[in-house]
Amino acid sequence: MAALSPTFRRHAALTLCLTSATTFTLGASTAGNAAPKPTEAELRADLAKLGKKVDKLIETYAAKRESLEKAQKAEAVAKTNLRKAEETYAEAEKEVDSIAQIRYQSNAGSLPAMLFSPDMSGAAMLEQLTAQQSAHLQDFAGSLTRRKQAAQKAAQLTDDIGEEAKEVEAQRKDAEDLIDDIKDKLDQLVPLGSGRLANGSWAPQLPTGGDNITDRTRIMREAVQKRFNLPYAVGCYRAANDGGEHPLGRACDFMMSTGGSMPSAAHVRLGDEIAAWAIKNKAKLGVKYVIWRQRINHGSGWTTMSNRGGVTANHFDHPHISMY
Repeated sequence: MAALSPTFRRHAALTLCLTSATTFTLGASTAGNAAPKPTEAELRADLAKLGKKVDKLIETYAAKRESLEKAQKAEAVAKTNLRKAEETYAEAEKEVDSIAQIRYQSNAGSLPAMLFSPDMSGAAMLEQLTAQQSAHLQDFAGSLTRRKQAAQKAAQLTDDIGEEAKEVEAQRKDAEDLIDDIKDKLDQLVPLGSGRLANGSWAPQLPTGGDNITDRTRIMREAVQKRFNLPYAVGCYRAANDGGEHPLGRACDFMMSTGGSMPSAAHVRLGDEIAAWAIKNKAKLGVKYVIWRQRINHGSGWTTMSNRGGVTANHFDHPHISMY
């Protein structure tokens, strides 16, 4: 289903919260008790309210993600400290080994004999090594404790944010359903193209007005302009006879960039939405075909077109909508 605008699409792709947005009824009306059909202005006002709720939730969600990222960084630092502590501990083990070597070389045969030797050198060295070992072990124990505390804190924060994310995801799903209902109602307001015959075909029309396009094309252009926030100009009539619909006043180009450059990712998505919307409503508006990104669609799927040699010529920077 086509989105209303890049901003609206961004809101719907991110996590949404609309628990209080059920102040208007979306259910089907029963026969004999039909609720008044909401006007387009009322629907757009509802969408504006949704946008404010969405913005607040995006801020909350972003803050939660930032907190999680900080916790993950703290965990990484703790693991680095642990690795250093383990290296220190390994050095302490070497010191312990050296004690054994001293005992062996002293030929004392026992620890008391080494401690109370006449020159006391063995005891002094043993005392020094024991003190060093104690310091190493204390540092290692402290590092281990700090790492354990940091890991527990990060894990708890991860669990908390995970639970919150589940709640937000459920709210997002409810919001998407609500938004889909609103868009369905807006699609019901898409105007009928002029000149439709009883058999479903379309009567030929001549260009009129200062814009030199047909009435049916004008209705389509205005419907697109109302439905989407267009970033650039819309070009319809042009005099050059290239064999297409433009010289006949029966086509419009909805630009997604300027100067023959490739559109941004956001504007590519907008072009996708406009093209999909036009195809969906082709029977209502009188759309003949849509061209977008070197593909053409007459209503039965996209077909790749031949390379015409450029961004604009290949319709990478604008959806083209031709009318009957």
